[in-house]
Amino acid sequence: MNISKPVHGKFSVAPMMDWTDRHDRAFLRLLSRRARLYTEMITTGALLYGPAAGILRFDETEHPVAAQLGGSDPDALAECARRVEACGYDEVNLNVGCPSLRVQAGRFGACLMKEPELVARCVAAMRDTVKIPVTVKCRIGVDKDDSVAALHRFVALLENSGCATVIVHARKAWLSGLSPKQNREIPPLRYNVVFDLKAAFPDLEIILNGGLESLDAAQGALDYVDGVMLGRTAYKDPWIMSDVDEQFFGDPSAVTDRIEVIEKYIPYIEAQLAEGVPLNAMTRHILGLFNGVPGARAWRRYLSENATGLGVEPGQGAGVEVVRDALALMQDHAQTNAA
Repeated sequence: MNISKPVHGKFSVAPMMDWTDRHDRAFLRLLSRRARLYTEMITTGALLYGPAAGILRFDETEHPVAAQLGGSDPDALAECARRVEACGYDEVNLNVGCPSLRVQAGRFGACLMKEPELVARCVAAMRDTVKIPVTVKCRIGVDKDDSVAALHRFVALLENSGCATVIVHARKAWLSGLSPKQNREIPPLRYNVVFDLKAAFPDLEIILNGGLESLDAAQGALDYVDGVMLGRTAYKDPWIMSDVDEQFFGDPSAVTDRIEVIEKYIPYIEAQLAEGVPLNAMTRHILGLFNGVPGARAWRRYLSENATGLGVEPGQGAGVEVVRDALALMQDHAQTNAA
């Protein structure tokens, strides 16, 4: 069996359904050169029976980038991991944390924490197939199976299967009675459980996820774990990503102001428009960039109202001029407030 080496790093952005698609990742990479980025969860069925090349497509600028898989069949996951590696991803991650009913119906996500031996077989099958790291993202427990002993047994099986990095959302999941949104809010955060997990498994790379709302809070957690993963905070207020390289890696910031980010994103937008991608598929990810500065509401409103023009052929529908016009609005606001 291949043994994965801990290579995750101190900071990453969580995989989020409908949010962390390739356009969002290309945008986030402009804000941070070092943060690890994740795809949305990709089911084994979609990858094996759908347009795999399109599903796994990503821009080379996205590295380091990981693909997250959802599934429970070791052979299927092994084949999907092989395809992920062949496409050039830096990591393949197994989702053992999503609590949605739709995910449970497919027998993957958080419900798999009740079948730790199966998860271990899945990880081992993937590890035997690929050379890139195989990691797992899980909760601290599910339903009433949330004892420290149960979590430690689960992680011990992962370690024995060749997994060296475990990303832990510090809440348990309720498999019924709560929506996915409620599962992110109602079960209490128990960071101490994750901190103790690291102490119990010093040779594993333990990444903390869940409820981290600032870079300072994330930085503080690094006293107890190896890395942190932010989700909705990084998506809704993406400008905080501009401080990640300096604060977590000691590198210069990738960008110095918000306008620079959009100017760097425009060539990507133009290239995607030329391939027939609708403008709002990209602009929906940049709505929060100016949060907290004068003109932020005008920025969001202008893009929301003007980036949805219809068109199925390159050159049809809303074009990049919408982004340039919105950027001009922000430049006007900046000049007015500087006067």
